[in-house]
Amino acid sequence: MSRGILLVNLGTPKSPEVADVRRYLNQFLMDPYVLDVPWMLRRLIVSCIILPFRPARSATAYASIWEPDGSPLLLHSNALETSMAGHFPMPCALAMRYGEPSIENKLNELLKLGVRDLLLVPLYPQHAQSTRTTSIEAVQKILSNNKVDMNVRVLAPFFDRPGYINSLAGIIHEHLTSQWDHLLLSYHGLPERHVTRADPTGSHCLQSNDCCTTPSKAHESCYRHQCYRTSQLLAERLQIADERYSVSFQSRLGRLPWLTPYTDEVLQQLPGRGVKRLVVTCPAFVVDNLETLEEIGIRGRKIFLAAGGQELNLVPCLNDDADWVKALVHWCRESFAER
Repeated sequence: MSRGILLVNLGTPKSPEVADVRRYLNQFLMDPYVLDVPWMLRRLIVSCIILPFRPARSATAYASIWEPDGSPLLLHSNALETSMAGHFPMPCALAMRYGEPSIENKLNELLKLGVRDLLLVPLYPQHAQSTRTTSIEAVQKILSNNKVDMNVRVLAPFFDRPGYINSLAGIIHEHLTSQWDHLLLSYHGLPERHVTRADPTGSHCLQSNDCCTTPSKAHESCYRHQCYRTSQLLAERLQIADERYSVSFQSRLGRLPWLTPYTDEVLQQLPGRGVKRLVVTCPAFVVDNLETLEEIGIRGRKIFLAAGGQELNLVPCLNDDADWVKALVHWCRESFAER
């Protein structure tokens, strides 16, 4: 069978115009893996509570980081795909779970090229149903609906793989000058119930203060554990003492309890603890996007400086870093060699 690779990232609006942002948010928020309530309630929340107000605010945020050639997330993802493709004699494509280029269109392109043995690469280091699961099921549903016989293997989460840790540690190290006080590892947030629902044991996640460090089968699908494990490995690799780094979670939406501590609150508190020069990295993202460039690089910096901080140094994501590309290429080759 002819082989191919499909990289999948979350997605981006077509433009920072309000109409395009509204269209993107509607598709994103109507995914039951993102807003996990019954369809009728989800439609009501999205149409009557979120879409009348949020698109305009989000459009302003997107406009503040939009580049002349388009969305940073799409541009960086395309650069990663181009770098990956140069290492393989097989087709390598990029799709977005929401927005364009769509998974369906890219699957059709690969099918026309004769691909019947596909390696799906969700570009999310840690597991979450709202990222990995929805991307995997979208591919499976499209193939099933179109009655396509294709063998699909999926790259596992890479939150603790040396290639990921070492690549990211190398980029972080470049920003740890002699003048830094503290490293903040800010991960995309997740509602607590997403974590407990993903727990196969039904009795481990968020049931104790040390659930993320107590060995359990739940860790295989626990986003929170995987974030803390990534942080621990990065700190060990960079030889950073426990008191010089911390973990937080950003981008919460709505009033439900999300994973804590919240990044915006931590940014406000750190200057009071003597942190004046802060380095921030966002290990849940492999390419820079709205959450890194605007939420941390613009709004987060304002919060930190207003609270008495002197400098916030935002570490770029992996993007198309050569060591990161090398690691990803190696994992893809390993995956094809397994069968």
